[in-house]
Amino acid sequence: MGLTSTKVLALAVVIAVLLFAATVWLWPRLSGRNWRAVLGRVGMLLVTQLALFAAVGLAANKSFLFYGSWADLFGQEEGMGVVVDHAQGGGKQAQLIGTRAMDVPGGNKPSVGGQIQEVRIEGRESKIASPAFVYLPPEYFQPKYAKKNFPATVVLTGYPGTAMNLIKGLRYPQTALMQARAGKAQPMIMVMMRPTVAPPRDTECVDIPNGPQTETFFAKDLRQAISDAYRVGTKPENWGFMGNSTGGYCAVKIAMQHPDKFAAGAGLSAYYKAADDPTTGDLFGGDPKLKQRADLLWSLDNLPAPRTSLLLTTSKKGEDNLKPTLKFIEKVKPPTRVSSITLNSGGHNFNTWKREIPAAVEWLSKKLTA
Repeated sequence: MGLTSTKVLALAVVIAVLLFAATVWLWPRLSGRNWRAVLGRVGMLLVTQLALFAAVGLAANKSFLFYGSWADLFGQEEGMGVVVDHAQGGGKQAQLIGTRAMDVPGGNKPSVGGQIQEVRIEGRESKIASPAFVYLPPEYFQPKYAKKNFPATVVLTGYPGTAMNLIKGLRYPQTALMQARAGKAQPMIMVMMRPTVAPPRDTECVDIPNGPQTETFFAKDLRQAISDAYRVGTKPENWGFMGNSTGGYCAVKIAMQHPDKFAAGAGLSAYYKAADDPTTGDLFGGDPKLKQRADLLWSLDNLPAPRTSLLLTTSKKGEDNLKPTLKFIEKVKPPTRVSSITLNSGGHNFNTWKREIPAAVEWLSKKLTA
C-alpha cells in the first residue's frame, strides 16, 4: 500500500484508536509501583502516542503531498541523479516513458481533456538526467492546431517535493485547462518537475563548482529538450518559469539571469537568496561572486536590470517573505517589470498556493506568445 493511499491512513487511524482503548482498559492493571508496572505504563503511552503521531502525519502528508512514496520518505532514490557520461551527437533528450489521462471530465480523450506525458530529460551540457511530467493541452491534439506552436512554462515544486505534487496536490494542469476554457489564458504546455535533479542534494538551481550544473540544466538543456520533442518555440517570449517556495526562488532567479531564454518568471512564496544549510552543502566553492549572484536583492542593486517580467506572491499574515518581497519590488528598475499577489492571510502551504495559481497562470499567459 502506498504512502498516500486511503487504506494506509485508515489502518493507522484504526491502530491508534485500538491502542488508545487498550491503554484505558489495561491502565488499572498497570497501576502498581513495581518496575514492571511502570515500564508497562510508559510503554503503552509511548506506543499510543507514536500511533497517533503516525496517523496525524499520514493525514497531513495525504493532504499536502510532502512525500509521494515510502522511498521518497526514507530518502531512497530510484535511478535518478547526475549522469556522468553521455554519448555524443544524436539521441533524444526527452524520452517518453508513459502517458496518463487528465483528471477532468472527458480526460480520457486527449483532444478533449489534454494529456500528461511522463518523460526523462537528458541534459547534454549539464550531464544531468531527471524525470518530468509534460502537460499538453487539448488543442495540441486537435487537427486545426496541428501546425501551431504553443507557449511553454517550466513549473517546479519546493524542496524536497515530488513532481506528482504539482498534478495531484496543486493541480497545475487542471487549472491551466480550466483557465483556457474560461478564456482567461491561452493553451500552454507545462513541464512539471522537482528542483531536486541531483537528489538528495538541494542545489538551489545554481551551477555548483565541481558539482551538479543545475542552472545550466534548467536554463538551457531542459528548454532545448522540450523544444526538440514538442511544438514549442525557441524564443524567450515562448517560455515562462514558475514555482512555489524553492521552485519560486528558482523561477525568479532563472528569469532574471536568463532573460534571453525566459520572458517571465512567477515565484509563489519565493525567497530571494540561496539557502545555506546541510541539505545544500557548499554551493559556491568559496567564491563570493557566485554567492552574490545567487542573492537576487543584491543583483537588483548591482547588476544591469534584465528585460523580463516577474510575479511575486506573499501574504500579510502567515508568510515570512512579506518584507523581502516588498523590498524586492521597491528595488526593481526598468526594463524589468514586476507584479505581485498579496493575500490577507495564508501560510507556506498548498492551500495558499492553490489560491494563487489561477491568477498566476492568467498573468503568465499574457506574457507569453506561441
